[in-house]
Amino acid sequence: MDIAPFELERWFAEYEHEADIMLAESGIRSLRADRFDLNPGKLGYVIPTNGDPELRAEVGSRYDRGADELLFTCGTQEANLLAFLSLMDEDSHAVVVTPTYQALHAVPESIGDVSRVSLEPPEWELDVDAVADAIRPETEVVVLNNPNNPTGRYHPEETVQALYDLAEDEDAYLLCDEVYRLLADDPLPTVASMGDHGISTTSLTKAYGLAGLRFGWIAGPEEVIEEAWKWKDYTTISPSIFGQHIARQALGEREDAILAENRELAAHNRERVREFVAEYDLSWYDPVGVNGFLSVPEGFSGSVDFCREVVEEEGVVLAPGELFGYDDYFRIGFGLPTDELEEGLSRVADCIERRA
Repeated sequence: MDIAPFELERWFAEYEHEADIMLAESGIRSLRADRFDLNPGKLGYVIPTNGDPELRAEVGSRYDRGADELLFTCGTQEANLLAFLSLMDEDSHAVVVTPTYQALHAVPESIGDVSRVSLEPPEWELDVDAVADAIRPETEVVVLNNPNNPTGRYHPEETVQALYDLAEDEDAYLLCDEVYRLLADDPLPTVASMGDHGISTTSLTKAYGLAGLRFGWIAGPEEVIEEAWKWKDYTTISPSIFGQHIARQALGEREDAILAENRELAAHNRERVREFVAEYDLSWYDPVGVNGFLSVPEGFSGSVDFCREVVEEEGVVLAPGELFGYDDYFRIGFGLPTDELEEGLSRVADCIERRA
């Protein structure tokens, strides 16, 4: 495997540690650990290593699937990696909807062949016919991120169902990274619940504010989950004992309160970014989740030029759209505490006004 450098992570590595405000974080602000019981008992491996059967059954029921159709992972990143390793080999092909999180095309590109189907600004609508045209006899998986990172586009249920039907007709799978799904006021049904050709990946990171747990999962057909578990034996072996312990609490009686609190923060901060977009005559697709893809202000040569000046002059990290293949845009994350968002937007405004 020859994997491409993760350009967004390299950008963060260059600037994040010295910056004052991280305005490119793609999840909701982190919850405090003291909201949970932190004592899992003995600090051993999770046994069995695919996760506690009772908790897997509970989570699997959310997808109309059983315990053996769910595998706990170290975040969505590992869930997606294991899914691709399970589905693809050097002779296989994937169709990936872009722009998207780089791992969703870079990992399958390192294994087999990939065709990208691009969303088009400003609405970022998905052309199902373009996906159909990209599918080949050797296609094993169609890949979607919904709600989308970086645009915040939430493709409607009928579009996702059409993609699922395409995959099923071609005896391929539809893999959907649904990590932002529960930030929506009215979340769509999961792809894994659509049938035998649906696979869902997610975690407690983006919607729950529990990134440090590194706790996620894959839900899907038992044969895919079994193959993913084989690969997991060579990656992290088992999920974190702390992660599983707190996940049980976050997915239990605390869940409704956590999600309500986080949706409220996302909605409040989204409105503040709307005001910023209007004030500086920018454009965006009004997003679901906590990411917005904004047009680069006038006076800058592109997203890297703009984002570099913002971080070097104002100490605020943004994500250049060039890293997603769209140099006329930049990604802003607005899931952070509101006072930090306000300070960050104020500094970005200062940078824009200097070039006006």
